[in-house]
Amino acid sequence: MAPQGLPPRMASLGMLLGLLLISCFTFSLSLQNPNEFALTNIEKSSTKESERKETKAEEELDPEVLEVLYPTQEWQALQPGQAVPAGSHVRLNLQTGAREVKLQYEDKFQNNLKGLKKGKRLDINTNTYTSQDLKSALSKFKGEAEMKRSKEDEARQAEVKQLFRPIEELKKEFDELNVVIETDMQIMVRLINKFNSSSSSLEEKIAALFDLEYYVHQMDNAQDLLSFGGLQVVINGLNSTEPLVKEYSAFVLGAAFSSNPKVQVEAIEGGALQKLLVILATEQPLTVKKKVLFALCSLLRHFPYAQQQFLKLGGLQVLRSLVQEKSTEVLAVRVITLLYDLITEKMFAEEEAELTRDSSPEKLQQYRQVHLLPGLREQGWCEITAHLLALPEHDAREKVLQTLGALLATCRDHYRQDPHLSKTLGSLQTEYKALATLELQEGEDDGYFRELLASINSLLKELR
Repeated sequence: MAPQGLPPRMASLGMLLGLLLISCFTFSLSLQNPNEFALTNIEKSSTKESERKETKAEEELDPEVLEVLYPTQEWQALQPGQAVPAGSHVRLNLQTGAREVKLQYEDKFQNNLKGLKKGKRLDINTNTYTSQDLKSALSKFKGEAEMKRSKEDEARQAEVKQLFRPIEELKKEFDELNVVIETDMQIMVRLINKFNSSSSSLEEKIAALFDLEYYVHQMDNAQDLLSFGGLQVVINGLNSTEPLVKEYSAFVLGAAFSSNPKVQVEAIEGGALQKLLVILATEQPLTVKKKVLFALCSLLRHFPYAQQQFLKLGGLQVLRSLVQEKSTEVLAVRVITLLYDLITEKMFAEEEAELTRDSSPEKLQQYRQVHLLPGLREQGWCEITAHLLALPEHDAREKVLQTLGALLATCRDHYRQDPHLSKTLGSLQTEYKALATLELQEGEDDGYFRELLASINSLLKELR
């Protein structure tokens, strides 16, 4: 119904204008933000909300932002903003309302132990490798290692073949050049034949003995000398009328006897000891006696049976005459050294038997049959050794002092009654005190002369 006072036509125009204004207002609002005022766009709005929640959750889980709580076997309270490693056991405590965390595997471990006590097997993951797989892998590994090693050996052999040539090839070429490759045995046979040949000159015989001495230094070669009778040929060379043949024969024998029991036994049976003593007891050049004494020392050392035979054959008398000859000081020092070695050798054998509580070894029984010390006392070696202190060389005095000490138990009475010995020791004490003082001044703590002075002081103390 139109309002009163207005014409009907004007009322209609007013209503139409009002409707038009309402439509324009609604259209303008829709153009500003079509989604902001939409009541039906639920899906897009919820998607944005979830994205914002995920972004916030990622920020909360960022280890650089959150504090990481590392659980133990006990329950711990989990504070807001704290993170835990993956696999941790997290629960909500209904009494306190707080979240708690601990290690996940404890319960499983306890259950496994309970199962083990009940006779059940532990839950062990055996799906990785079986025993057969491991055996197969091990055999394959060994096969690969052996193959690699064989390849390396082949490469090494090929390298050696490039550097060296086979002996058969060398022999063939030497045969073509009329050159013969000889073994040590063949060389020694040839040298013995040359030495034993009546057609060889003196120079050739001496050259053969000189070369032979080089080979018999080796123990096996010296024993091979026995196999074809070469040792006896050289022993017979001691009977030669030529001094050079005697000298070089003794030189070869000394090298062959040294620390070679098998050769020593054959030499005793071949009469070498008697021949050596005869040369030392007769007039011979000094060079010959030096080599013969060398051979005698090599034969006697560490061979108690030879020492027994030496005493029976009057070896101490022969050596005493040799020492008392004029211009034989060099031989005297070697003789004194030999006697010292024989005395101490027997002492060490007896001490070793006492330590090992073995009173009946064959070698010890042989040493007990060597009555060396009584023989030295009877043959006057107490006085002879004391008089050798007058030698001028320090090295000779050192060896004489050593021998005096070894003979002290046997010759104590003679030493105390010998005024010449006390006088000599007193003068040597004064001399070596001065030399020892010089050594100390030069900074030598363990000087040679101090050792000699100690030996002299020890002897003087024993003789008081």
